[in-house]
Amino acid sequence: KQALSAILFLYREVLETDLPWLTDLVRPKERVKVPTVLSRVEVARLLDALDGPAALLARVLYGTGMRLMEALRLRVKDVDFDRKEIIVRQGKGGKDRRVMLPLSLVTSLRDQLARARIVWEQDRQQGLPGVELPDALARKMPTAPLSWAWFWVWPSPKLAVDPRSGIRRRHHLYEQRLQRAIRQATQLAGIAKPVTVHTLRHSFATHLLESGYDIRTVQELLGHSDVSTTMIYTHVLNRGGRGVVSPVDGLEARWPVAARSLAGAMDRFAAFPPGFMAEGREFHEEKEGAG
Repeated sequence: KQALSAILFLYREVLETDLPWLTDLVRPKERVKVPTVLSRVEVARLLDALDGPAALLARVLYGTGMRLMEALRLRVKDVDFDRKEIIVRQGKGGKDRRVMLPLSLVTSLRDQLARARIVWEQDRQQGLPGVELPDALARKMPTAPLSWAWFWVWPSPKLAVDPRSGIRRRHHLYEQRLQRAIRQATQLAGIAKPVTVHTLRHSFATHLLESGYDIRTVQELLGHSDVSTTMIYTHVLNRGGRGVVSPVDGLEARWPVAARSLAGAMDRFAAFPPGFMAEGREFHEEKEGAG
């Protein structure tokens, strides 16, 4: 698809030659990738295997559906304990949105802000530069970078040089820290799936749909501009075969004798001596040769 677009650009814009037959070519459709989703039990095991700041951050990601960078860029003023909501600023596509503040995480988030407050006070006492702000805001509110309201919810324990300004200041936690923690926790939890930080967002969306929330509500919480992006989660709902009950399950439910017969057949098969199937094949081949 990308190669075809490059060829069209070459002929039309560079060589100034129109090739009508190229326009009529059928472009390959993008393969729809079904996201990796954890069950609720797997999510619990994963979260239990985490500790330190990563434990709370992962719970916030699963509990709100935020992207990793959206959570790391949260400012103190974006967490509204009274309204029980978190405001996501400048999400993907440059849009703001509101997500729920999980009630079970209120106390832990207050504790996190208390820890962040200590870091902020130390920075002020040392006369360090304030946190980074978007360019327009930095010009309009020159004192805002020093204020508590604009400080990071997840401040980095170390200072770093801002590559754009060259100023050594406090940044938020780096995403690699949680990514590494999630990989280690996945192994500790014994989860045999390709789990990443984004898997928590996939699981959030899928579990909401499984709980009966409508697709539009989930779309707004995820910040998707197009509902078709959200629809991908309908493919991974916990309803094998799109909610269709397998006919073999119907047999087992209505005629349990069939299920017991299958179990008995498997037990009898397991009782056969090793090499039984091979001997059967040899006997069959001998009879065919004799005929």
